[in-house]
Amino acid sequence: MFNDDLIKQVSFIKEIDKLKYIQRRTKLFNSNRHENDAEHSWHLAMMTLVLAGQSNKPIDVLRVLKMVLIHDLVEIDAGDTFIYDTSKSHSNTDEERLAAKRIFGLLPKAQTEEFIAIWEEFEEGITDDAKFARTMDRFEPLLQNTSNNGGTWAEFNVGYDQVYNKKKVINDGSSSIWAYAEQLINDSVEKGILKKQADTDGLK
Repeated sequence: MFNDDLIKQVSFIKEIDKLKYIQRRTKLFNSNRHENDAEHSWHLAMMTLVLAGQSNKPIDVLRVLKMVLIHDLVEIDAGDTFIYDTSKSHSNTDEERLAAKRIFGLLPKAQTEEFIAIWEEFEEGITDDAKFARTMDRFEPLLQNTSNNGGTWAEFNVGYDQVYNKKKVINDGSSSIWAYAEQLINDSVEKGILKKQADTDGLK
């Protein structure tokens, strides 16, 4: 018979296929199609491989890859929370913790503990690895929105201050990427695809 660990691992692999059905607010580059969470995670993993040398501090690339690949798996249960939604908490919610416990709990005990620890490390954003992983997570949607004439900024009336405040965490992981991102944000205002002031009614 097949060993118990393999049965659990295959069960987990089947379950996370659901990530492909979780739609994000952002859209693919130069496209009207919404990105799903699996595509987002893949893109962050590739960005990590390509941009690792831009990190402020030495990082464990494999650990960062694990973070960017698993950090959104909780959204299978908890759903995607739009980063500029002011009516919802963006902290590590009880709903997300329950999702992490259930989804990662499908794995053998040692992997369950490892994945939950990695997920929590990403959410806390304190270690150098987590800071760079979060840099990737904030940088990708910025590139998408600038390729789509403002994308979700225009669609949901998001203003400069909101974008700047959410994106400046990029600097914690990479000052060089932040310099590039900050220029993109400022250029977006000049181009008229990012408003100086937000229409807060549009975010409710």
